[in-house]
Amino acid sequence: MQIHISPSDGVPIYLQIVNQVKYLVSSGRLGAGEELPPIRVLAEKLVVNPNTVARAYRELEIAGVVVKRRTNGTYVSDTRLRLPRHERIKIVTQRADTLVTESRQMNIPIDEVIEIVRERDDAMKPSEVE
Repeated sequence: MQIHISPSDGVPIYLQIVNQVKYLVSSGRLGAGEELPPIRVLAEKLVVNPNTVARAYRELEIAGVVVKRRTNGTYVSDTRLRLPRHERIKIVTQRADTLVTESRQMNIPIDEVIEIVRERDDAMKPSEVE
């Protein structure tokens, strides 16, 4: 499970973890029944307080994205294979906020940012096989 946090992006670290796990689940990169790393292991990997990871896991459990199995770990819920559209929009909106904030800090006009996003989208589209 690849999670990257940024202490300087203005979003609380636990929410960054929550949003990234939701993204991994909704994109299919984390499938139903897959185990998330233990709290201490993920905390060490991300160099954060274990309480931060525990809070993120609690939020994910409340949202129904994961289930906790007593002393056996935390697993992706099999009843929640795809996030509802409003949840996906919320995640993308938060990432857009971060992008806009960074572009303003670097004095990059929003028109250029939009063009960069379009170029990246074009670059990521699957090529058509003839």
